[in-house]
Amino acid sequence: MRILSMNLKPMLASLIFGCCFFLFSCSPNNVKIDDSLGKLFEEQKQTGTFGLYDNGTGDFMIYNLARFKDSAYLPASTFKIVNALVGLETGRVANEKTIFKWDGQVRLFPGGDTATSWNKDLSLEEAFKVSAVPYYQELARRIGKDTMQHWLDSLKYGSRVIKTRIDSFWLDNSLKITPDEEMGLVKKLYFGQLPFQKRTQDIVKKMMIQEDNANYKLSYKSGWGFLENGRSLGWIVGWIEENRHPYFFVLNVEGDHNADMKTARLAILKAALKQYGFFEGKR
Repeated sequence: MRILSMNLKPMLASLIFGCCFFLFSCSPNNVKIDDSLGKLFEEQKQTGTFGLYDNGTGDFMIYNLARFKDSAYLPASTFKIVNALVGLETGRVANEKTIFKWDGQVRLFPGGDTATSWNKDLSLEEAFKVSAVPYYQELARRIGKDTMQHWLDSLKYGSRVIKTRIDSFWLDNSLKITPDEEMGLVKKLYFGQLPFQKRTQDIVKKMMIQEDNANYKLSYKSGWGFLENGRSLGWIVGWIEENRHPYFFVLNVEGDHNADMKTARLAILKAALKQYGFFEGKR
């Protein structure tokens, strides 16, 4: 087990010793604060937090612990994980191939470009890959507020609150979740420990795969939204597998309103994982 460096300030050590993650109790013996990751955020002109959990050893590597465990933010499109799980479990969608017809409304991405990947008929899995908001808004409407609330409560998902419309509460800062809780969710999903049928969880796990090659398998869901103050917020939550061994991660990134969040968040994630020796199949 890794131990915290001896020069750690007592106040920080106390903070670490007292924290409790969504799934795991942490102690000074399995949490390492890695401030070196700060440069990766600075290079992209962002602030934020990153956490990596080694399932084999129980060790955490965390940058910006206070933000990781104490600060809650809108989940943005990371909520598509839950939305898809509930939709499948309740039969609002039959499987990952279920298609919703395009409503004909031409939509734009935050930067102003036409959302060509959204403006067409899409299946559940296609909409998940391109993070098509309209598809999952329609799915949430079909699920309904009462049913969605039941699952938020069952999962203990973030603040569990649906304050506004059923098709926007995860986008408008009504519902909030900590990076810590996001990690708990994806770890339970990976091991099939969420309160859904195995089939439901397996479908969503498969949809989360982004890269799969001889050296590693990278699975995640990204998210992009805006805080109450107008600043841009990005997420990437998921896991990376090497030699059949999973490591779970959560990246939470904040920048200026017009920041290129799509590029910045993935650049930080890839750089952080590379710094820890991933992508070569040697972990």
